[in-house]
Amino acid sequence: MATSPPPLLKQPVKLACIQLASGPSKPTNLTHAASKVREAALTGAKIIVLPECFNSPYGCDYFPSYAEPLLPSPPPLETSPSFHALSAMARNNNIYLIGGSIPELVVSLTDPSSKTYYNTSLTFSPSGELLATHRKVHLFDIDIPGKITFKESDVLSPGDKVTVVDLPEYGKVGIAICYDVRFPELAMIAARQGCFALIYPGAFNTTTGPMHWRLLGQARAVDNQVYVALCSPARDVGASYHAWGHSSISDPMAQVLVEADENETIVSADLDGGRIEEARKGIPLRDQRRFDVYPDVSKAKVGP
Repeated sequence: MATSPPPLLKQPVKLACIQLASGPSKPTNLTHAASKVREAALTGAKIIVLPECFNSPYGCDYFPSYAEPLLPSPPPLETSPSFHALSAMARNNNIYLIGGSIPELVVSLTDPSSKTYYNTSLTFSPSGELLATHRKVHLFDIDIPGKITFKESDVLSPGDKVTVVDLPEYGKVGIAICYDVRFPELAMIAARQGCFALIYPGAFNTTTGPMHWRLLGQARAVDNQVYVALCSPARDVGASYHAWGHSSISDPMAQVLVEADENETIVSADLDGGRIEEARKGIPLRDQRRFDVYPDVSKAKVGP
């Protein structure tokens, strides 16, 4: 008699996405983020997500001046205040914190004038320990004539792995950043590694956001029969880049459980492993894959 697979989500958990309003002052952004994390924790959220580039304005002109060294870990407080602020937010609130993303600086050991920049997400445990680092794998290089042109690769370098992190009380989550959500292979690999949720800090804009942001979250959810959280910055029409907002959480059947508008807010949902199993029993994709017809894409470079 076939045995049921162990539950992906070991116990119910409340997940919150903070749609944060950030400005040009890094210290102010860090203080404000800490306040909103505290607010979310007080509602009972145990997994809290911040948006992409939460400590700075978003844009190629800003990445170098806001970037911080993250290695070796832990880095010094003087050079890496965002790392230590995120660690303290997790520890002070006894939560798992997916710290959106920050610009990361790597200086060559052999040539100090050689600098590399990444868009990097840090995940911390309730004790403030760094659990995982994800460098954005797919850089945001697009050109829609008359609407938006953006080229992250002018400044940033790409990461080189799928990021899966184990939250021992709950299970595994996959973490990726913004444009990564457009690539189903990345999500599929993470999901096949046993994740109960895929989490995307992101800053879609007011051109691509209304077209695809919500749709992509639902697509990754229904493709993989897991929860998907999208966490955007709040929209600032006075900034050079206008984020779409509309942070959301979708369930394993692609039902949008909660969605923000464009303003600063916190959206949250209670995740239940039973909904994952219900979706997978009703539409049993996990038992119907045909690796005699196509390759098993889950064999990839995965790490925390």
